[in-house]
Amino acid sequence: MRYRSQRNRRKQQSLPELNITPLIDTALTLLIIFMVATPMLKKEQNALQIELPKGNSKEVADTRNQELVVTISKDGKDIKIAFNGKIVQEKQLIEQLKKSVSTKAQKTVFIQADTGAPYGKVIELIDKIKYVGGVSYVALATTEAA
Repeated sequence: MRYRSQRNRRKQQSLPELNITPLIDTALTLLIIFMVATPMLKKEQNALQIELPKGNSKEVADTRNQELVVTISKDGKDIKIAFNGKIVQEKQLIEQLKKSVSTKAQKTVFIQADTGAPYGKVIELIDKIKYVGGVSYVALATTEAA
């Protein structure tokens, strides 16, 4: 009889459980960290969503000094302009360019114009930017053609 009681006790003991709560906590913490960090890793953050025209030529090989970027977007009937990721009016754009560029250092201004933006407006802005003191070159951004 004694043998049977020990046997019953062994059956009643529960198997050890694997606690996965810390694993879930760690996975969710990593998910939150990646969700917060991913937008910061994006090299080029535009305030406007644009589709650049396709092209094969490379105008500027040194892309380290791309600190002056003007983005032109067509949103319905409206044309929106952004300077270094911040939406501005056309008059404010010229003023901010004058503040950002010193006359001693000749800088390149990069124009990112949407394919739907009116050609005349893009040329008008390029013309105004060229007359800002300290701007040596105005480059048009394109995406690589397939």
